[in-house]
Amino acid sequence: MARLVECIPNFSCSKEKDEAAYNALVDVAKSVPGCTLFDAQTDGNHNRCVFTMIGSPEAIEEVAFLLTKKAAEVIDMNKHVGEHSRMGATDVIPFVPTMGVTVEECVEMSKRLGQRIWDELKIPSFLYEDSASVPERRNLATCRKGQFEGMPEKLLQPEWAPDFGERKIHPTAGITAIGARMPLVAFNVNLATSDVEVAKKIAKVIRASSGGFKCCKAMGFMLEDRGIAQVSMNMVNYEVTPLNVVYEMIKALAERYGTYIVGSEVVGLTPAKALLDCAEHYLKLENFDAHNQVMEYHLVGME
Repeated sequence: MARLVECIPNFSCSKEKDEAAYNALVDVAKSVPGCTLFDAQTDGNHNRCVFTMIGSPEAIEEVAFLLTKKAAEVIDMNKHVGEHSRMGATDVIPFVPTMGVTVEECVEMSKRLGQRIWDELKIPSFLYEDSASVPERRNLATCRKGQFEGMPEKLLQPEWAPDFGERKIHPTAGITAIGARMPLVAFNVNLATSDVEVAKKIAKVIRASSGGFKCCKAMGFMLEDRGIAQVSMNMVNYEVTPLNVVYEMIKALAERYGTYIVGSEVVGLTPAKALLDCAEHYLKLENFDAHNQVMEYHLVGME
């Protein structure tokens, strides 16, 4: 059986703001045998790009290092401006077990990568999610708090020494979070309002850290190019809190604030079940069995 790992690195640049840097990263992502770049999302408002790659553990670990190296060469965090929180040129590198690989093996991959990035590039890193060295570091938002600008001071706090590297950021590449985790869905909902405070208020209601839905991370952003506000979410366990549940809550809250949803989007790849669960809910399907009734599931492995 093939052994496959998914990797979804996030970089602090976008095709819209720096096409040369973005293209350089894409070229590296395509350069390692045994690794396939499935998707490359770029957003000028967030000034961020997200790659989705799948390959053998060895190929994925290698391409993650090469991408971190290239990002350090083409991105200067001192000049970076964007809506999304960020602390490094390569902001986060998650490893997701996909086929024939365990979470524990992905944890070891994250540790090897963190050590190599420090040894060869002098970029420090935090371990997060299942790789976290202490419970407080499981949450990426907690690790990233302070962002690039506030990180030098944060690293001097007793509890915030990097897992790899010294207590100082790389002068242009910042610091990176590396970890193993289960699949999540990056899910955004766009509102028919230019008032970003509406999106921020809705995000506060629905996110787990504020007492909202379990396994939901949410923030409110302004999409400057469209003149509308967005509720941006990471659904870290779509089975605990399905997409349709947060969608309906956002819809109700938006109406309370005198606006409505104009659309939603999934960033990068998503497990089919996350969308099939929504279809089952909205179509009120009875006795639905996705693995037996969805044609594509029967085609997997067929020539």
